[in-house]
Amino acid sequence: DVSGDKPVVITKFLEDAKEIEFDGVANRGEILNYAIGEHLENAGVHSGDATVILPAQKLYVKTIKHVKRYASLIAKALRITGPFNIQFMAKGNMVQVIECNLRASRTFPFVSKTFNHNFISLATQAMAGLDVEPFKLSLLDIDYVCVKAPMFSFTRLRGADPTLGVEMASTGEVACFGEDQNEAFMQALLSTNFKLPTNNHSILISLATEQKRFEFADSVLALVKLNKYKIYATPGTAKYYKDHHNLDFIVVEKSSDENDDGPGTAVNEIKQGNIDLTINVSDGTGRKDEITSGYLMRRASVDFGTSLITNLKCAEQLVACLEKGMDKKGAFQPRHIKEFYTIPSVGWTKKL
Repeated sequence: DVSGDKPVVITKFLEDAKEIEFDGVANRGEILNYAIGEHLENAGVHSGDATVILPAQKLYVKTIKHVKRYASLIAKALRITGPFNIQFMAKGNMVQVIECNLRASRTFPFVSKTFNHNFISLATQAMAGLDVEPFKLSLLDIDYVCVKAPMFSFTRLRGADPTLGVEMASTGEVACFGEDQNEAFMQALLSTNFKLPTNNHSILISLATEQKRFEFADSVLALVKLNKYKIYATPGTAKYYKDHHNLDFIVVEKSSDENDDGPGTAVNEIKQGNIDLTINVSDGTGRKDEITSGYLMRRASVDFGTSLITNLKCAEQLVACLEKGMDKKGAFQPRHIKEFYTIPSVGWTKKL
């Protein structure tokens, strides 16, 4: 029964929102320099596990204005001197603050390396009471993109569920430069030892909800159009794309428990090495059978060396890269970091 000593807590979640990272250096409440990055994954994934894109590529101008205004007000109200990080959540043009940390965040080295300006040095000078001059830096004039991708050690954590959530699970990270978001993302992904589906050219797709299947439809159609991938799907996912897009996939059954791995199941195909890539997204479902079968597929993928993606936004980004032929040999040319720093920018100049 509900009573004074047995209260009911009701939590409201904002779904399908974008998370934004604001890293800044302030002096006596005035912001000297800042960087705005965006998470590829929707809000709900721990910032340490998120794929961060810098400078942000897909934010509304009005959203950026809100972020800058709120950050300025917070810095002024707290009279911040030194480094600080604010995590925002945006849906449409509605921007809300998740948290503000009066310290350097894990993205500070990433920001400094991306822009070739030492934000920590600037923050240290401000905290020491020295005269400081902000860097001449305009985010809109950066003509390259840097993507930070997380690295995980699920292969060493027996039984752990290899999926993303609010608790941090990554044990490292890498960052790569590119001329655009696709190039930077693909190189960062490959740097985490991710293997592209080039062995059997086989992909297993298992999406737990109708909404996720709808959102991923364009990517599925793009994979089919490439005409080089053998696509497996669990029954619900296969039925959805058959009913809505008249696509025929190889249907594999879900496993109900660890012993249910016989022929014809998704887990069996993974164990036999027939699957190169598993795309399994269970977000949004509360069904126990979906959660259990999804875990078994994810765990089998990790244990048997099959590449795994558990976030829809990451899966969509990967498909966009495959569409552009970034899985081919010679798709990338090694470049020194200074080659990006010396790309001419409009509106300002920078001395190296």
